[in-house]
Amino acid sequence: MSAAIDHIAEVLVATNGLCDDLERAASPLETLDAVGQATLRLLGPGLLTINAWHAGTAEIERIWSSNPAAYPPGGKKSKPDSPWRRQLLEAGEVFVGEGDAALAAVFDDVALIRSLGCTAVVNVPLCRAGRVFGTFNYLSDRAAWDAREIATLRVLANLALPAVRT
Repeated sequence: MSAAIDHIAEVLVATNGLCDDLERAASPLETLDAVGQATLRLLGPGLLTINAWHAGTAEIERIWSSNPAAYPPGGKKSKPDSPWRRQLLEAGEVFVGEGDAALAAVFDDVALIRSLGCTAVVNVPLCRAGRVFGTFNYLSDRAAWDAREIATLRVLANLALPAVRT
């Protein structure tokens, strides 16, 4: 139980600092920078991207990246019908992928993901009035995600939500 309490305390301290950063943020980009830095601080090294979802054209558009050299903002990808699209982008449910096979089944750029040392992903839908309009995507070197990490990512995603424009 004390490990859970320690985790909660760690998240609260980091979130308190993030609240200060969000109060100072003067633009959507500064908001995403603050949330991105907090995400990497809380969950460790990895790749965070934040995307807008354009349902009409079935495209996601990257609006923020913790690694702009590998995943530059402005990049777009078509997302045709798939189990991943139906779960995340249409039903608005968190997607958790663990291991090489899970990543390869979902991402056509799995070689680049592997080259960054990432072995697992959590995709959190960004929703407004019950409709998905974006995604908050954290990839890292994990064998498995625990419930606390997924909950932390959901909170951070919702803090980024107001800065995501579609």
